[in-house]
Amino acid sequence: MHWNDDPIYVSAMLCIAVFFASWLNGFKGWKTIGTPILAILLCSIAANLNIIPTATSGHPIYNGVFMYIAPLGIFIALLEVDLKSLKNAGIPILMMFFLGTIGTVTGVFVAWFLVNPVTEIGALAPAIAGMFTGTYIGGSINFNAVALHYQVNDSGALFAASTVVDNLLGTPWIIATLLLPKYLFKFFPRKKLESSKTGDKIKMNEHISIFSLSLILGLGLLGITISKVLANYFPQIPEIITLTTLALVLAQFEFVKGLSGKHTLGFFFILVFLAVIGTLCDLEALSGIGSLTGTLIQFVAVIILVHGLVIFGVGALFKMDWDVIAVASQANVGGNTTALASAESLNRPDLLIPGVLVGSLGNALGTYLGFLVAGIL
Repeated sequence: MHWNDDPIYVSAMLCIAVFFASWLNGFKGWKTIGTPILAILLCSIAANLNIIPTATSGHPIYNGVFMYIAPLGIFIALLEVDLKSLKNAGIPILMMFFLGTIGTVTGVFVAWFLVNPVTEIGALAPAIAGMFTGTYIGGSINFNAVALHYQVNDSGALFAASTVVDNLLGTPWIIATLLLPKYLFKFFPRKKLESSKTGDKIKMNEHISIFSLSLILGLGLLGITISKVLANYFPQIPEIITLTTLALVLAQFEFVKGLSGKHTLGFFFILVFLAVIGTLCDLEALSGIGSLTGTLIQFVAVIILVHGLVIFGVGALFKMDWDVIAVASQANVGGNTTALASAESLNRPDLLIPGVLVGSLGNALGTYLGFLVAGIL
């Protein structure tokens, strides 16, 4: 075994990559990029410099992350979704979020018709469409959930290309939503809406006790076990759907709401998973699939363009606050973390909680719609 293939070493480097991504995210210039994308980029660079192995060559740690850590992270992250509290997000941002969701789904079908990805991708094309539906409704949790079910991650080159294109086109849209409101307010003035939740604070740092840690991990691992058992009896129901549903049901109970550390643990596991995604960005492997990458770029560009035209276009007709539109769009495209970053960057503390809430709704809704679109296509 080569020194950089050692499982302990690889595990250590994944954790260190997450550390540096989180550290860099504390600086003003890097915050726009965000911790998830930084984790992907750092591990992509490390893998291509042969500091750690690429995932396309296969590695037991990466396989373990795909099989256990990713579902566990998804489950724990969804334990934060309080469906009752979504009414606190306010009607305007909920309207814009659902409008953005409609824009994304419409964009997928338009892109499917215009680009015809089946000719290049083949049998996994509907799964890819479902992945991009999910990710542009509620962020990368949904992208990964759909990919894991359809085993797209087993097709290393395709999964790597999809991830690269998602980041390649998703990141400019994040930047665009931070810049657009400033210029739109200048040329098309709108009254800024005030949320009723201005006084709420987002709990960025959590105290994690042994009590909470043991129960959160226990529920997560038990949830994965139950979903695997049910998948044996009901193979027509995706395992990740069962896992998602279990998490959402548990999240509504008061004892689960009171558990501290859900955000920290869930986000950490997701960041480790995204770090592994970075190792899939094997430049040598990607160099041989130029036409595939081109097809995916066209497909995703159409989705984002239609999403943007729908949410900003219809939002303009309703004379909606441009900041609200931008945060809602980020809740769709990037999930609650980028929605939170968007509200902070736009200097709208009143939109922090609403952004996180509709982003959580996207986490819950995106997986279901991703599977629905994949099934239809």
